[in-house]
Amino acid sequence: EEIEDRLSEYDRRHMAQPLSGQLRLGLTADRRLVAGLDACITAFPILYASMVFVDEAYRRKGLGARLIRLDTFNWRERDFYHALGYEEVGSDQCEADSFSEHFFLKRLNP
Repeated sequence: EEIEDRLSEYDRRHMAQPLSGQLRLGLTADRRLVAGLDACITAFPILYASMVFVDEAYRRKGLGARLIRLDTFNWRERDFYHALGYEEVGSDQCEADSFSEHFFLKRLNP
């Protein structure tokens, strides 16, 4: 909790207009919950999925093993993600707040 609080405080120094919100979605099949998502809207406005659940009957189809994605900002150490095997595949510059968001993928061998 302390680490999250400290990182949030660090990030707040780079934000002009913080936002917040929460989102919970569920997917049903035959009136049974088979998948769900717990997410929040961050201050940057990004939808951050903190928890994703998929019923066992829908797992092992190879979807999760093909791709893992993360996003980070220009003031964070992007070299760290490169060292972990992530590949930067794009970025987005927010002119109003003078920051950029960077998108990374990590391809996993099946």
